[in-house]
Amino acid sequence: MAWRQVLAWVLTVPAVIWAAIRLAGWDVRYPVTQVIAFTPYVAALALIPLVVAVLLRQWPAAVVAAVALVALVSCVLPRWLADSDPLAGARGPQLRVLTANVLAGRASAEEIVRLVTEQKAEVLLLQELTPDFVARAAAEGLDALMPYKAIYPMDGVIGSGIYSRQPLRAEGVRVNKGGFWQATAELAGSGVLLESAHPRAPFDSATTKLWRDDFPDEPRATPDGPLRILGGDFNATLDHSVLRDLISSGYRDAAATVGQGLVGTWGPYDGDNIPPVTLDRVLADRRIGVVEVRVFPVTDSDHRALLAVLQLP
Repeated sequence: MAWRQVLAWVLTVPAVIWAAIRLAGWDVRYPVTQVIAFTPYVAALALIPLVVAVLLRQWPAAVVAAVALVALVSCVLPRWLADSDPLAGARGPQLRVLTANVLAGRASAEEIVRLVTEQKAEVLLLQELTPDFVARAAAEGLDALMPYKAIYPMDGVIGSGIYSRQPLRAEGVRVNKGGFWQATAELAGSGVLLESAHPRAPFDSATTKLWRDDFPDEPRATPDGPLRILGGDFNATLDHSVLRDLISSGYRDAAATVGQGLVGTWGPYDGDNIPPVTLDRVLADRRIGVVEVRVFPVTDSDHRALLAVLQLP
């Protein structure tokens, strides 16, 4: 009898701890920041402790396991369920926004230009933009498709850029505490503010602190001011409290709004043996409708490109 009780609790306690960390927002310290990104997988696995506890007739453990399961599923399930979005039927113009991390400029410029063409993207947000990628994209015809730009290429991973079919007014570049650049611009005529987001990647203790400090400097939504669209590689999922706090200022995550919030955009795409997670996203002002979100592979990048079709008011 004792082994049954021990087994039930050994399986249940990790799920309880994970749920507590996720709900309390205790995710801004290394290595919790890294592992909390895999909460959707843990939510699915959290059914195991409940089943085992029930089969072993360990009812106190079963009750606790059930509570942990419900808590984790409640955090994850809304991303899989499309919202009823009356703003998607607004009479204003649509804006097709494509974002892609081009992996220090190594990604296929040909594929990015093809996506812009095939998906009729009107705005392209790029992270890790390099001079070499800019030249290769121009050779593939990107400048002809999107003649307006606010680009700040740099060798390595810090470069950033915005391309557009519509006239832009460049607003300069924001430099994160982590050293990454974020191109900013305004769509002339519409007054929509654009930014190519790229907080620091939190891969160790030092960079996790920089990542944590980057998010308060990300532009908050301006619900009583101009429309704002913030898109890019956030190096964070919806299980990170700093991203949820940013969204709560008046944004909506486009993918989660249309039930695509669990579609992976980073992970195994360059050969790493790691489950996919959702790091790339478009955050849109809550006054903007979300019509569609699609994700596309990009050769030689560890990220996938994401297209958000937005309905302006």
